[in-house]
Amino acid sequence: PGLTRDPWIAGQARNDKKGGPAHAGLLARRTRGAALKETFLRIERFTSGLAMAGACAMMAIASTLGMFQIVTRFVLEQPAEWSEILIRLSLIWMVFLGIPAAFRHGAMVSVDVLYRWSPPRFRRVLDWVVCVASLALVLIILWWGWDYAVRGQVQSMAGLESISMFWGYLALPVGAVFCILGIVGNLLDPQRHELETAQ
Repeated sequence: PGLTRDPWIAGQARNDKKGGPAHAGLLARRTRGAALKETFLRIERFTSGLAMAGACAMMAIASTLGMFQIVTRFVLEQPAEWSEILIRLSLIWMVFLGIPAAFRHGAMVSVDVLYRWSPPRFRRVLDWVVCVASLALVLIILWWGWDYAVRGQVQSMAGLESISMFWGYLALPVGAVFCILGIVGNLLDPQRHELETAQ
């Protein structure tokens, strides 16, 4: 039912008998493309929602540990050094899990003058340019982030020696994977909240 909402498909389906086999083949390819797009966007919505839930959880953990640290340091006068390390780790994960949602909703910082002054067709070209540039950056983060994570397996966090630096660096490749889905999703289904809310 979701595919029939496409006005092009609905209009072409009414004329299917007049177009012959070639026309029917074109309609079938268009329908398959729309189905693949909807499937990808469903997956992307799930992954972006999962990443945002993780970011919110990390923010809650950092806030809770911050209050705990205040109580132990200034009330009990027995500071827990490990809490500061976990706060930093939570904030790192919060940032890299929150970035995919920003990419998906077009809320990343952008120079929008050229986009506002461009005709509709050229705007689509800009969408592709932004997508390719963003993917290139994210792939670099993915590659080097995983490399750092592997190298960090032999290192421990100062003040919390029981946790490897692997878990800190792992936020980079994990966030990058979610970002890739969000970037492609925004190309297929553009959402430009940054432009809509700009003054």
